[in-house]
Amino acid sequence: MHVHMGRNAGPSASLRCARDDTADCSGEQRMVNSEWRVLAILARMGFVKNIAAIAKGMSITFREMFRPTIVENYPDGPGPLRGAVFQERFRGMHVLQRDENGLEKCVACFLCAAACPSNCIYIEAAENTATHRISGAERYAKVYNIDYNRCIFCGYCVEACPTDAITHGHGFELATFNVSTLVYRKEQLLAGTPAHIGANAVFNIEGAGQGDPQDRLVPKR
Repeated sequence: MHVHMGRNAGPSASLRCARDDTADCSGEQRMVNSEWRVLAILARMGFVKNIAAIAKGMSITFREMFRPTIVENYPDGPGPLRGAVFQERFRGMHVLQRDENGLEKCVACFLCAAACPSNCIYIEAAENTATHRISGAERYAKVYNIDYNRCIFCGYCVEACPTDAITHGHGFELATFNVSTLVYRKEQLLAGTPAHIGANAVFNIEGAGQGDPQDRLVPKR
C-alpha cells in the first residue's frame, strides 16, 4: 500500500516552517513556529538574567576582597569575653532561673522535656514541704539534666516553659574531649541569684566571662 505524503509533511517541513515564514505551511505548523520563537526569546532572557545575577554576586566578592579583614580574636582578645562578641538573642548554655525570693522557678511540669525535639532533657520531680521548700509551687525538679550531645539549641524548651524557669544564657564554652561531661546537671545550670539582681553572669551579657568559669556554674549559697 502506498501512502502519498504532501510536500509539507515530515520533519524537514516543520524545520522549514520554523525558519522561514514565507514557506507554504499549515496553520498548525505556523503555531508551532510561533511557540518555538517564544521559547527561544524566553531562553535568551533567562540567560541574560543568569549573567546579571552572576555579575552581581561577583561584584560583592571583588568588593570584599579589597576591604580590611575583621575577625573576632577569640580567645586572645581583650575584655572579659576574650574577644568573643554576642548578640542579645544568642542561644547559649541553658540557665535555670530563680524568682525574686531566691526560690527555683522550675515547678517540674515536664513541658520543656515534652517540647524538646531531640529528647535531651531529663527531669525527676519531688514534692516541696514546709521545712524543705525549693520552689514556689507544690513540686520542684529534684533532677534536671540536659544532654548537650543531643541539644540543638532550638529554644523550644524556653517557649514551652510557663514560669520562665529555663532560658538561654550566653555560655558557649561547651566543647570537650569527653562526651560524658556534656550531660549537665541541675547544679551546673542553676543560677546563683535571681536574674533581675544582675549577678547572673552566665545569663547577662554584661557580666559574662567574669571570674572562673567553673565557679559560675556552681550556685553560691
